[in-house]
Amino acid sequence: MSETMTDADLAAHLAEVAGRLLIEVRASGLLSLKALGQAGDATANQFLCHALREQRPDDGLLSEEEKDNAERLARSRVWIVDPVDGTREYGEARTDWAVHVALAVDGVPVIGAVALPGLGVVLRSDRPAAVPPAPERLRMVVSRTRPAAEAVAVAERLGAELLPMGSAGAKAMAVVRGEADIYLHTGGQYEWDSCAPVAVALAHGLHCSRVDGSPLVYNQADTYMPDLLICRTEHAARVLELVREVAAG
Repeated sequence: MSETMTDADLAAHLAEVAGRLLIEVRASGLLSLKALGQAGDATANQFLCHALREQRPDDGLLSEEEKDNAERLARSRVWIVDPVDGTREYGEARTDWAVHVALAVDGVPVIGAVALPGLGVVLRSDRPAAVPPAPERLRMVVSRTRPAAEAVAVAERLGAELLPMGSAGAKAMAVVRGEADIYLHTGGQYEWDSCAPVAVALAHGLHCSRVDGSPLVYNQADTYMPDLLICRTEHAARVLELVREVAAG
């Protein structure tokens, strides 16, 4: 592909191709579940990192599967990728896993693409669509294996239905796609878990923040991000208030 591709086109193309590669690796039938996760991560990561260094050599790069580098901290433009978000779900051939490709500029997630290869879709920050209307009862996505106690407590206060789901990207995109209304996470993540999903969610007019209401800032020296909230804007104030109440006991 040409270097004349827009950043948004590049992000979407990379996420889509990486997703296809991952499905091919899984379809080979040659790998155990554990080996499949490792092979899938390595394959997608090598493709994404080589392609980004070829197409955007002057930009910084942060990937879950690469050793971190101090060089990115001096760059204004930094690509942040998660080659397989939801390795367990990928290995189990579920649909709730994702590939994340994002570009942060001065810490702001301005471009994002989230591929959901199991569903055959790529959601993009440059092609926002109207979020479908919410049903009468709110729906909150939570981890299918270890739902955060704070999220469960907030859901109870809201009378919201809990929707267990795999990867962070799949949860965030469920809100974008109108399949859920709130994604509240307090169990800790890293920048690559949320940068692309947040870029897409913001472009679709959703609320995205830390659970104290402060902005999500990327390309930090410490890539750990303790919490986040992605939800319809009309629910943000109430959810943030309930998080404070739950934290206060």
